[in-house]
Amino acid sequence: MKRFNFKNQIVFENSNYLAINKPPGVSSLHERIGLANSVFEQAKKYDEQLQLCHRLDKETSGVLLLSKHAKAYSHAAQAFEKRKVKKTYHAISNGIHTFDNFLVDLPLVTTRSGRSAVNKQKGKPSKTTFNTLENFTHFTLIACSPVSGRQHQIRIHLASQNAPIAADEIYGGELPFLSNFKKKFNLKKGSEEQPMISRFALHAYSLSFQDMDGTTLNIMADYPKDFRVFLAQLQKFDSPNY
Repeated sequence: MKRFNFKNQIVFENSNYLAINKPPGVSSLHERIGLANSVFEQAKKYDEQLQLCHRLDKETSGVLLLSKHAKAYSHAAQAFEKRKVKKTYHAISNGIHTFDNFLVDLPLVTTRSGRSAVNKQKGKPSKTTFNTLENFTHFTLIACSPVSGRQHQIRIHLASQNAPIAADEIYGGELPFLSNFKKKFNLKKGSEEQPMISRFALHAYSLSFQDMDGTTLNIMADYPKDFRVFLAQLQKFDSPNY
């Protein structure tokens, strides 16, 4: 399991809450006994009172909120339950897409395999709004705002629009290789080309909600290195003017 320094990932802290920029490859909760490097376990080492207010998929990076005491946890839990927490994710999808406050309303279920799927008869209500941030020749940077918080919701909703997230092979995405579009691409002899990003390109960019005193908290997390480098390569080598 990928190791990380909890303190170095803190992006916000006050008397009620703490938020980190969760690295990709780190689980929110421990996966099995003996691997004590989840956010939950590292948080407890930093401050025994910390509690996770929500979760992110292991491969998803970005803002993860923790409470510092029981009342703060209860306040946040109610805000999430009543959908008063505004979450914005950034995703890089395969293909060119133009979304302008485009709403996807497709109910989702969790299958026996542990994945999620659209099921209009048995699925739980799931809504996500999409906005295009930047178009490239082969990819699109998209802002994703989920109203509900179902498992793999953003990934499935984008895939339903033929816009699967890059490197998300479970839901139809393809591994992105620079050789597919960079002119005069050269690979060192005897080496094998690696994808520009090896996990699905999804980042929890921001989270906004009202603190216990009514103050609005706007918490943001910068892109991690793999997402940032991938985007920089697209801006340089996959722009319409390249």
